[in-house]
Amino acid sequence: MSVRTCYRKYIVSLMLCSFTASAAWFCAEEGAFCRERAGAAVHASEMREVPEVTETSVRKTMEEILSQKRVVETQVLEKRPVWELSEDDLNILLRIVEAEAGGEDENGKLLVANVVLNRVKSPLFPDTVREVVYQQDYGVYQFSPVKDGRIDRVTVSAETRRAVERAIYGEDISRGALYFAARSRASGESMRWFDSSLTWLFAYGGHEFYG
Repeated sequence: MSVRTCYRKYIVSLMLCSFTASAAWFCAEEGAFCRERAGAAVHASEMREVPEVTETSVRKTMEEILSQKRVVETQVLEKRPVWELSEDDLNILLRIVEAEAGGEDENGKLLVANVVLNRVKSPLFPDTVREVVYQQDYGVYQFSPVKDGRIDRVTVSAETRRAVERAIYGEDISRGALYFAARSRASGESMRWFDSSLTWLFAYGGHEFYG
């Protein structure tokens, strides 16, 4: 074989090796490129799905919250009485208020009910409406309608019932008063005791209130 023939075979072999190496490199790069594109596609798919799930969850949560809010806003708080009186005590309270303040307006009646209930609450007086209203100190009645029997003869008006109900449900405009008196009808001796022994608070209608 001539030198020229050997040199030609060497050139052809070198070209084949170069081609084979190039093909191998291209396949390897193409595989990496395919894997990268595939990964990007999967990632893009995941990114499309996540917002959909998140949006759905947030929307559902917000709907639940708003639904609960609507329920809370429609609730009505039930008004409850502050005083739990027996039927007997309620009847006596209505009668003493009517007897003492029958000529007063509704607030005047409320004030008398407040004084009676203030006494029930105070450690200085008995613990029930009946005992407070019928209390006697050394034979002296605390309320003149009990002494003269008017408490048993009155007819309780609708206005008195409203005033007493306001008191039972906790409305108190008495400033803590424990005593009241009608100066125009009371004896001078009684009013001297009120003025010297008690603290004058205010006057309303025909009554003066003391603590």
